[in-house]
Amino acid sequence: MPSSGRNAHHRRTACRACGQDQLVRFLDLGMQPLANAFLRADAEVAAEARYPLALHGCLVCGLVQLVDVIDPEILFRNYIYVTGTSETIAAHNRSYARTVVDLLQLGAGSLVVEAASNDGSLLACFKDLGVRVLGVEPAANIAALAAARGIRTEVAFFDREAGARLRGIHGPAHAVIGNNVLAHVDDPAGFLAGAKALLTADGLVIVEVPDLRQMLDRTEYDTVYHEHLCYFSVTSLLRLCTTVGLRAVRVDHVPVHGGSLRLYAGRAEDHAGHDAAVLRMAEAEREAGVTSPARWEQFARDAEAQRDALRAELTKLKQAGKTIAGYGAPAKGTTLLNYCGIGTDLLPYTVDRSPLKTHMLVPGAHIPVLPVKTILESQPDYLLILAWNFADEIMSQQAEYRRRGGRFVVPIPFPTIVA
Repeated sequence: MPSSGRNAHHRRTACRACGQDQLVRFLDLGMQPLANAFLRADAEVAAEARYPLALHGCLVCGLVQLVDVIDPEILFRNYIYVTGTSETIAAHNRSYARTVVDLLQLGAGSLVVEAASNDGSLLACFKDLGVRVLGVEPAANIAALAAARGIRTEVAFFDREAGARLRGIHGPAHAVIGNNVLAHVDDPAGFLAGAKALLTADGLVIVEVPDLRQMLDRTEYDTVYHEHLCYFSVTSLLRLCTTVGLRAVRVDHVPVHGGSLRLYAGRAEDHAGHDAAVLRMAEAEREAGVTSPARWEQFARDAEAQRDALRAELTKLKQAGKTIAGYGAPAKGTTLLNYCGIGTDLLPYTVDRSPLKTHMLVPGAHIPVLPVKTILESQPDYLLILAWNFADEIMSQQAEYRRRGGRFVVPIPFPTIVA
């Protein structure tokens, strides 16, 4: 919550990518709490802050974004999301590090810098491959976890000025990585400019962001929360790269987090133009309507239909005398539960593997978060998988629950029951 007189919230009137003021609202998710602002006790409910949460699209450059901006000091200085609790992410990180090391032929003399490095899980994979690493992480509590595992980490936000400053201290970097952070910053062009300033001539800026096309096609409205200020397509990423003097040399589609884009970009001084294959991806997006208001409005209608169907399904199960619990307490779960109006009447509790979230209350919905062992102790008839992007991993881990007759409800893209 805001402190020391800080202004917690402000509203933009212009696109954060191109600066134009032609923004249209197409999905209003209502007044929502901060997705990771978990409550310790019922006594905190009365003071819980809520802010507008609505998607807007830029008619000029096609960037989908939030215009309501929360002070990053409030969002990120004391953070409870850690990347090291998922087996899926661990495997993703190992593959990611190997891909970058092989692509850039990195060795003991190379430096990889990760902005918003969280608990150091990804950098640890680079370190295991013999590469020098440096993390930049604003949340002191999470940075301490990284330091404890031997990952050198600076507690700071990464921005336009950070690249030159870090270069002066640590030397140039062969790779500057930003995983699920470019979408979090109010000045994405400044972030990329800072990353460029840190690069060697043959180095690359590499960022992963949720894929707007996948989000639209799979009705992933729960990906929307106040930390995620931008929702990128290849088209909007190329626009940003051009603005700051970067050239896209490659874009990979990766399955993590419900579908993501991994952009590899080098300095314009060293690359003549954007790669032809990447330009074809942007053209395919335009042909599919990814940057069109008509497609955005269809997404809003799809989200409303999913909300109504999920509430109806859970209500039907409850009326039939079935017991229901949740699995996971991800940020996306906060958005889904609040948008769908799901509280303890339909979902008495959820469970999570992160000790930073257990024995707390989900923001807004105020559903208790309990340890994973609770599932087998109480054996509910159905588990609503709020962390649906890890549904396969979760269902595999819960084989005993399943053997006893438990069933799963996967909410996205449309509510589905899995026996």
